[in-house]
Amino acid sequence: MPESILIAWSGGKDSALALHAIRRSSAFQVAALVTTFHHGRDRNAMHGIHRKIIQAQAKALCLPLVEIWLNEGASNVEYEQGWAEALNPFQTQGIRRVVYGDLFLADIKAYRDKFMERLGMEAIYPLWNRDTKKLALEFIERGFRAKLVCVDPKQIDETFAGREFDAELLWDLPEKADPCGENGEFHTLVYTSPDFKGGPLVVAERERYKRNGFAYVDYQLAAAGVM
Repeated sequence: MPESILIAWSGGKDSALALHAIRRSSAFQVAALVTTFHHGRDRNAMHGIHRKIIQAQAKALCLPLVEIWLNEGASNVEYEQGWAEALNPFQTQGIRRVVYGDLFLADIKAYRDKFMERLGMEAIYPLWNRDTKKLALEFIERGFRAKLVCVDPKQIDETFAGREFDAELLWDLPEKADPCGENGEFHTLVYTSPDFKGGPLVVAERERYKRNGFAYVDYQLAAAGVM
């Protein structure tokens, strides 16, 4: 019988690829997606993706969505408390592992590992140490589609915000930038996936803004169906 697990879901390409990898394994079945949102903004933490889009992604994936609500700028204590409370009902069902889409940042992995251990759970990383250039190309070749929704202007030009994550973008990225944005160069919004049922999500640009030093493109859900 497959093991039930949870997916830490950002709405971006790395969590979508991690989910895709897990779903291709007969050893696991996904119980739910888990996402953090900020009070008063209805958007998730770093990516800034609107709650309605995250909910539409979960619906397209035919998976329940667990929402963790945090204050903006929440401390590690508040973050960990929110996760602990959200995961507790699943622990009582015997679920012991959470999937993350991290690629190579060892300090982030160490933090997640220690946190999960304190909760009596385990983090797993199906994409860990994959070649990020090859992974970026695999994302595109497998039929995923995404847009850059958040850019760090200290690392790449802010004009990359809103661009399609495609081969042209990978070509245009500065040589020092990681192709998957693992160093925080950018974050993405996945609007179609081979795992979606019913076709792509139709998203429309609402506004561009800067917040806490980052350049964002705010998208809204226009409809569900073929673009």
